[in-house]
Amino acid sequence: MVALPVTELRRFDTHRLLPAKYSPHDDSVLTRIADDDEHLQLIFELDNATNARLQAEEGLSPGISPRDLVFHVPNYRVINAAFTHPNPLGARFSTPERGAWYAAFELATAKAEVIFHKSIEFAEIDWKEREEIGYDDYLADFTAGFHDLRGLADEALSPTSYVRSQQLAVELLELGSLGVIYPSVRREGGTCIACFRPSVVANVRKSTRYRLIWTPLRARFVRQDRE
Repeated sequence: MVALPVTELRRFDTHRLLPAKYSPHDDSVLTRIADDDEHLQLIFELDNATNARLQAEEGLSPGISPRDLVFHVPNYRVINAAFTHPNPLGARFSTPERGAWYAAFELATAKAEVIFHKSIEFAEIDWKEREEIGYDDYLADFTAGFHDLRGLADEALSPTSYVRSQQLAVELLELGSLGVIYPSVRREGGTCIACFRPSVVANVRKSTRYRLIWTPLRARFVRQDRE
Protein backbone atom coordinates (compact mmCIF):
# COMPACT_ATOMS: atom_id res chain seq x y z
CA MET A 1 0.00 0.00 0.00
CA VAL A 2 1.28 3.43 -0.92
CA ALA A 3 1.82 5.50 2.22
CA LEU A 4 -0.97 8.04 2.64
CA PRO A 5 -0.50 11.37 4.40
CA VAL A 6 -2.15 11.82 7.78
CA THR A 7 -3.92 15.08 8.55
CA GLU A 8 -4.55 16.18 12.12
CA LEU A 9 -8.19 17.07 11.71
CA ARG A 10 -10.11 19.46 13.92
CA ARG A 11 -13.54 19.77 12.36
CA PHE A 12 -16.82 20.59 14.04
CA ASP A 13 -20.41 20.22 12.79
CA THR A 14 -19.91 17.57 10.12
CA HIS A 15 -23.19 16.41 8.57
CA ARG A 16 -24.68 12.91 8.41
CA LEU A 17 -28.22 12.60 7.03
CA LEU A 18 -30.14 9.61 8.41
CA PRO A 19 -33.69 8.55 7.58
CA ALA A 20 -35.99 10.05 10.20
CA LYS A 21 -37.71 6.69 10.69
CA TYR A 22 -34.60 5.58 12.61
CA SER A 23 -34.77 8.48 15.05
CA PRO A 24 -34.73 7.23 18.66
CA HIS A 25 -37.50 9.70 19.53
CA ASP A 26 -39.86 8.82 16.69
CA ASP A 27 -42.50 6.12 16.81
CA SER A 28 -41.15 2.80 15.62
CA VAL A 29 -42.32 1.59 12.23
CA LEU A 30 -43.26 -1.61 14.08
CA THR A 31 -46.22 0.17 15.67
CA ARG A 32 -47.92 0.14 12.30
CA ILE A 33 -48.24 -3.65 12.28
CA ALA A 34 -49.11 -4.21 15.93
CA ASP A 35 -52.69 -4.95 16.98
CA ASP A 36 -52.21 -3.75 20.55
CA ASP A 37 -49.52 -3.01 23.17
CA GLU A 38 -49.03 -6.69 24.04
CA HIS A 39 -48.60 -7.59 20.39
CA LEU A 40 -46.19 -4.67 19.94
CA GLN A 41 -44.04 -5.89 22.85
CA LEU A 42 -43.77 -9.34 21.27
CA ILE A 43 -42.76 -7.76 17.96
CA PHE A 44 -40.09 -5.68 19.72
CA GLU A 45 -38.68 -8.79 21.39
CA LEU A 46 -38.48 -10.58 18.05
CA ASP A 47 -36.87 -7.56 16.41
CA ASN A 48 -34.33 -7.21 19.22
CA ALA A 49 -33.35 -10.87 18.88
CA THR A 50 -32.17 -10.21 15.34
CA ASN A 51 -30.93 -6.64 15.79
CA ALA A 52 -27.32 -6.44 14.59
CA ARG A 53 -26.47 -3.52 16.87
CA LEU A 54 -27.74 -5.29 19.98
CA GLN A 55 -25.94 -8.47 18.96
CA ALA A 56 -22.67 -6.56 18.52
CA GLU A 57 -23.10 -4.86 21.89
CA GLU A 58 -23.39 -8.35 23.41
CA GLY A 59 -20.22 -9.54 21.66
CA LEU A 60 -21.99 -11.61 19.03
CA SER A 61 -20.74 -9.83 15.91
CA PRO A 62 -17.64 -11.08 14.03
CA GLY A 63 -17.08 -7.67 12.49
CA ILE A 64 -16.79 -5.52 15.61
CA SER A 65 -16.44 -6.15 19.33
CA PRO A 66 -18.13 -4.40 22.28
CA ARG A 67 -14.73 -2.89 23.15
CA ASP A 68 -14.89 -0.92 19.91
CA LEU A 69 -18.39 0.42 20.54
CA VAL A 70 -19.48 3.33 22.72
CA PHE A 71 -21.97 3.44 25.59
CA HIS A 72 -23.58 6.01 27.89
CA VAL A 73 -22.88 9.03 25.69
CA PRO A 74 -25.54 11.04 23.85
CA ASN A 75 -26.84 9.19 20.77
CA TYR A 76 -24.55 6.20 21.35
CA ARG A 77 -27.11 3.92 19.70
CA VAL A 78 -26.98 6.06 16.56
CA ILE A 79 -23.17 5.89 16.56
CA ASN A 80 -23.02 2.14 17.11
CA ALA A 81 -25.66 1.50 14.45
CA ALA A 82 -23.42 3.04 11.79
CA PHE A 83 -20.82 0.34 12.48
CA THR A 84 -23.10 -2.62 13.19
CA HIS A 85 -25.63 -2.20 10.36
CA PRO A 86 -23.32 -2.10 7.33
CA ASN A 87 -24.65 -2.08 3.79
CA PRO A 88 -24.98 -5.71 2.65
CA LEU A 89 -22.69 -4.84 -0.28
CA GLY A 90 -20.44 -2.56 1.71
CA ALA A 91 -19.87 1.11 0.95
CA ARG A 92 -16.90 3.11 -0.32
CA PHE A 93 -14.70 2.63 2.74
CA SER A 94 -16.53 -0.12 4.60
CA THR A 95 -17.33 -3.78 4.06
CA PRO A 96 -20.44 -5.89 4.58
CA GLU A 97 -18.93 -7.04 7.90
CA ARG A 98 -18.25 -3.65 9.48
CA GLY A 99 -19.68 -0.22 8.75
CA ALA A 100 -18.25 3.25 9.24
CA TRP A 101 -19.51 6.68 10.23
CA TYR A 102 -19.83 8.61 6.98
CA ALA A 103 -20.27 12.36 7.10
CA ALA A 104 -19.62 15.45 5.01
CA PHE A 105 -17.96 18.72 5.87
CA GLU A 106 -20.74 20.60 4.05
CA LEU A 107 -24.50 20.07 4.28
CA ALA A 108 -24.78 20.42 0.49
CA THR A 109 -22.34 17.53 0.08
CA ALA A 110 -24.31 15.32 2.48
CA LYS A 111 -27.47 16.06 0.50
CA ALA A 112 -25.77 15.28 -2.81
CA GLU A 113 -24.49 11.94 -1.50
CA VAL A 114 -27.95 10.91 -0.28
CA ILE A 115 -29.65 11.97 -3.52
CA PHE A 116 -27.15 9.99 -5.60
CA HIS A 117 -27.50 6.77 -3.62
CA LYS A 118 -31.27 7.05 -3.29
CA SER A 119 -31.56 7.57 -7.05
CA ILE A 120 -29.48 4.46 -7.67
CA GLU A 121 -31.70 2.50 -5.27
CA PHE A 122 -34.87 3.62 -7.06
CA ALA A 123 -33.35 2.93 -10.48
CA GLU A 124 -32.51 -0.64 -9.47
CA ILE A 125 -36.16 -1.37 -8.72
CA ASP A 126 -37.40 0.74 -11.65
CA TRP A 127 -39.34 3.04 -9.33
CA LYS A 128 -40.82 6.05 -11.13
CA GLU A 129 -43.31 7.44 -8.64
CA ARG A 130 -42.82 10.55 -6.51
CA GLU A 131 -41.38 9.82 -3.07
CA GLU A 132 -40.99 11.96 0.05
CA ILE A 133 -38.62 10.77 2.78
CA GLY A 134 -37.73 12.49 6.05
CA TYR A 135 -34.08 12.82 7.06
CA ASP A 136 -32.45 14.06 10.26
CA ASP A 137 -29.14 15.91 10.08
CA TYR A 138 -26.80 14.53 12.75
CA LEU A 139 -23.83 16.74 13.56
CA ALA A 140 -20.55 15.33 14.87
CA ASP A 141 -17.13 16.70 15.75
CA PHE A 142 -13.72 15.18 15.00
CA THR A 143 -10.35 15.93 16.54
CA ALA A 144 -7.89 13.25 15.44
CA GLY A 145 -5.44 12.17 12.75
CA PHE A 146 -7.04 10.81 9.57
CA HIS A 147 -5.49 9.41 6.42
CA ASP A 148 -6.04 12.02 3.74
CA LEU A 149 -6.87 11.22 0.11
CA ARG A 150 -7.47 14.81 -0.97
CA GLY A 151 -5.30 15.84 -3.87
CA LEU A 152 -4.40 12.24 -4.71
CA ALA A 153 -5.29 10.34 -7.88
CA ASP A 154 -6.42 7.02 -6.46
CA GLU A 155 -8.61 4.16 -7.64
CA ALA A 156 -10.28 4.36 -4.23
CA LEU A 157 -12.09 7.44 -5.55
CA SER A 158 -13.63 5.68 -8.54
CA PRO A 159 -17.18 6.94 -9.24
CA THR A 160 -18.31 3.46 -10.33
CA SER A 161 -16.46 0.89 -8.20
CA TYR A 162 -15.82 0.32 -4.49
CA VAL A 163 -13.46 -2.61 -4.99
CA ARG A 164 -10.22 -0.73 -4.40
CA SER A 165 -11.64 1.58 -1.74
CA GLN A 166 -12.90 -1.33 0.33
CA GLN A 167 -9.52 -3.06 0.03
CA LEU A 168 -7.87 0.14 1.19
CA ALA A 169 -10.25 0.42 4.14
CA VAL A 170 -9.41 -3.12 5.29
CA GLU A 171 -5.68 -2.42 5.00
CA LEU A 172 -5.95 0.86 6.91
CA LEU A 173 -8.15 -0.66 9.61
CA GLU A 174 -5.57 -3.40 10.20
CA LEU A 175 -2.92 -0.69 10.60
CA GLY A 176 -4.99 1.03 13.27
CA SER A 177 -6.23 3.90 11.13
CA LEU A 178 -8.97 6.09 12.55
CA GLY A 179 -10.46 6.74 9.12
CA VAL A 180 -10.07 8.71 5.91
CA ILE A 181 -10.79 12.18 4.58
CA TYR A 182 -11.60 12.21 0.88
CA PRO A 183 -13.07 14.44 -1.82
CA SER A 184 -16.72 13.80 -2.54
CA VAL A 185 -17.25 11.90 -5.77
CA ARG A 186 -20.86 13.12 -5.94
CA ARG A 187 -20.35 16.86 -5.43
CA GLU A 188 -17.40 18.74 -6.88
CA GLY A 189 -15.52 20.65 -4.20
CA GLY A 190 -17.15 18.73 -1.36
CA THR A 191 -15.29 16.84 1.34
CA CYS A 192 -16.31 13.63 3.11
CA ILE A 193 -15.03 11.63 6.04
CA ALA A 194 -15.31 7.94 6.82
CA CYS A 195 -14.49 7.27 10.47
CA PHE A 196 -13.51 3.70 11.34
CA ARG A 197 -13.71 4.02 15.14
CA PRO A 198 -16.91 4.72 17.10
CA SER A 199 -15.00 6.36 19.96
CA VAL A 200 -13.68 9.07 17.61
CA VAL A 201 -17.18 10.22 16.61
CA ALA A 202 -17.69 13.00 19.15
CA ASN A 203 -20.54 15.21 20.34
CA VAL A 204 -23.22 13.67 18.14
CA ARG A 205 -26.46 15.64 18.20
CA LYS A 206 -29.52 15.95 16.05
CA SER A 207 -29.92 19.17 14.12
CA THR A 208 -32.46 20.05 11.42
CA ARG A 209 -34.98 17.71 9.84
CA TYR A 210 -35.29 17.74 6.06
CA ARG A 211 -37.59 16.09 3.57
CA LEU A 212 -36.22 14.58 0.39
CA ILE A 213 -38.69 15.09 -2.46
CA TRP A 214 -37.71 12.68 -5.21
CA THR A 215 -38.94 12.15 -8.75
CA PRO A 216 -37.13 10.58 -11.72
CA LEU A 217 -36.57 14.07 -13.14
CA ARG A 218 -35.62 15.99 -10.00
CA ALA A 219 -34.62 15.42 -6.40
CA ARG A 220 -34.32 18.11 -3.75
CA PHE A 221 -34.24 18.59 -0.01
CA VAL A 222 -36.55 21.00 1.78
CA ARG A 223 -36.36 22.01 5.42
CA GLN A 224 -39.13 20.44 7.47
CA ASP A 225 -40.57 22.14 10.50
CA ARG A 226 -41.02 19.74 13.39
CA GLU A 227 -44.52 19.16 14.61
